[in-house]
Amino acid sequence: MNAPSRESSVVVRRATVKDVRFLRDMLHHAFYAREAVAGQEEPVYRYVIGWGREGDNGVIGLDEGFPAGAAWYRLFTEDEAGYGFVDESTPELAIAVVPSRRGRGIGELLLTSLLDRARADGVRQVSLSVERENPALRLYEKHGFGVVREVGNGYTMLATLA
Repeated sequence: MNAPSRESSVVVRRATVKDVRFLRDMLHHAFYAREAVAGQEEPVYRYVIGWGREGDNGVIGLDEGFPAGAAWYRLFTEDEAGYGFVDESTPELAIAVVPSRRGRGIGELLLTSLLDRARADGVRQVSLSVERENPALRLYEKHGFGVVREVGNGYTMLATLA
């Protein structure tokens, strides 16, 4: 899964349990505003705790050989839901690109790669949570995500993968 970005060549590979530390680091970029709210840190870590369980899948973007971003999804239960929880059979997506690597098409490449992987695995739909002012909102809409619920300053979005 190699594809050129505007400034360099980016390689996308499957995420493994060895990537948990990087996925955790990416959470800080993806959920920075929510982590800043007191008492909101625990739900964020649900996106990586015990990574590698059934239903987990992800991709890592390497830019010039260095990890530059990640996109992954996992299933949640209603009792331990993520921010963009829809139901127990819909995996929730998380995605982030290292700030110094943004604007190079890495996020779109990661999202496309992960959605392709989800389709290949028979996933019927994927959800996510995004803040209203997040510039990635347009990227999600471009890839078929639509708003299904407004929550505080953000949206829960859902894409059907036909």
